[in-house]
Amino acid sequence: MIDMYRNWAGNFQYSTTNWHTPETIEEVQQLVSSLTKLRVIGTRHSFNSIADSRENMVSLQNLNNVLSIDREKETVTVEAGIKYGDLCHVLQQNGYALHNLASLPHISVAGAVATATHGSGNGNQNLAAAVHAMEIVTADGSIVTFSKEKSEEELHGAVVGLGGLGVVTKLTLDVLPSHQMRQDVYENLPLAQLEHHFDTIFSSSYSVSLFTDWQNERFNQVWLKSKLTDDQTFSLGEKFFGAKSANQNLHPVPGVGAENCTAQLGVPGNWLDRMPHFRMDFIPSKGQELQSEYIMAREHAYDAICALGEIREQIAPYLLISEVRTIAQDDLWLSPSYKQDSVAIHFTWQDKWEDVQQVLPLIEAQLEPFQAKPHWGKLFTTSPAKIQSLYEKMTAFQQLLIKYDPNGKFRNTFLNKYIFHAAE
Repeated sequence: MIDMYRNWAGNFQYSTTNWHTPETIEEVQQLVSSLTKLRVIGTRHSFNSIADSRENMVSLQNLNNVLSIDREKETVTVEAGIKYGDLCHVLQQNGYALHNLASLPHISVAGAVATATHGSGNGNQNLAAAVHAMEIVTADGSIVTFSKEKSEEELHGAVVGLGGLGVVTKLTLDVLPSHQMRQDVYENLPLAQLEHHFDTIFSSSYSVSLFTDWQNERFNQVWLKSKLTDDQTFSLGEKFFGAKSANQNLHPVPGVGAENCTAQLGVPGNWLDRMPHFRMDFIPSKGQELQSEYIMAREHAYDAICALGEIREQIAPYLLISEVRTIAQDDLWLSPSYKQDSVAIHFTWQDKWEDVQQVLPLIEAQLEPFQAKPHWGKLFTTSPAKIQSLYEKMTAFQQLLIKYDPNGKFRNTFLNKYIFHAAE
């Protein structure tokens, strides 16, 4: 049983036991009107203090319904607390799909959107980019609608909102026709192949992930997720740029059984059963892991990986696995992929924070030349001043928060530190 006052992984304890679980939007409005300070929690998959509050925590776990599907506009409207796994089943039943999913389908839509969480694929934007409209209960208890029709620019500012504008209660997402996919895994891709073939490798399927334990100059596994309706840019064979086709289902972490992973070996299946790495019918345990991730311009991918290779002896002892993915650019102000096609280097660590805390500054120093941005919801030691300098629209975002929350009702230590760079 997960400790109610800790996050999914158990590494972070929230600063208050004063929790609220409204069941209607009206209850959300009443709470916001009556409380002086609050933060909203999703499925508690952030590893840092971004969702924390010293005063009041509001969980949207009971606001978890699909409200409508608009077949003309090809959109779905959901309550903010719904998990991707639950949404995907409803979409599939109605002949629709999402453009992308994260590794885990167990996270809430609103939480993933607010932190610019992503899946992978050269042509696939992050999950927040699917937002067509959203409703937010702002500081005075009123409901404000942000939409492409009303003001696309303001929507671009509000979507990756880090919980700072108010309580997101509804989201309207763009959807696609349902489709079949296959997933193929290859083992032992030499790092040297990326120097001249990075773009070819990452454009070879709808979604591509490379996994490494940083033990040596190779990637343990290559995961290729292909839409069966797409024209293949390559013929799947026994070899893939020197990597060999796996003959059994694999887990990304060496030595861990694959029963919780989505089906591989090229077996066709519905999009929702192939796009995540982990099965929707598998409920993850409390984690026993830590996560960090850094996103930078895709053009720097090979050089960044080589730079990290120089400190592999510092990284490897505390690592479970590391994943490299690509993300298409977007127009969302606080998205790490704002106006740049990106590459993300993700680290899943052993639950050893004292050790990991010593390694992160080394990683960040190696990635400094590439202007790497840490994922908002994961662990990093990058300075607030540096974070602010990485976002072209940071000043505009600050003004947007002040417009809708002038007295800082939804601000917490994290936002004050990294968005407003204010000392406490």
